Amino acid sequence: QVQLVESGGGLVQAGGSLRLSCAASRRTFSVYAIGWFRQAPGKEREFIARISGGGSTTYYADSVKGRFTISRDNAKKEVYLQMNSLKPEDTAVYYCAATRLLTIVTSETSYPYWGQGTQVTVSS
Repeated sequence: QVQLVESGGGLVQAGGSLRLSCAASRRTFSVYAIGWFRQAPGKEREFIARISGGGSTTYYADSVKGRFTISRDNAKKEVYLQMNSLKPEDTAVYYCAATRLLTIVTSETSYPYWGQGTQVTVSS
């Protein structure tokens, strides 16, 4: 297994930015594709973005395209989610998750390993 720890959440005003980090414990970090998900109160967990193990390919949900950017630094064993132009509807607990599947997957069931989540709150 790989252990994941998210950080960087907080409270920001609408239009502001946050950068989330996901730190991994496993040495063979590059074999895992990483996805970011979020879950707002009373709503189902939602896929946000995914990056391949080598960082060469990314995929975004329509709701965050043009505003969020996923990246990774395998030497540091970290994945990042840069969130710009934040909206109140972005308020949620954000999770990073890992999978060894090579295909682009957006279902939470395809990601066996999860972090504990970090709260992002966007005020209007």
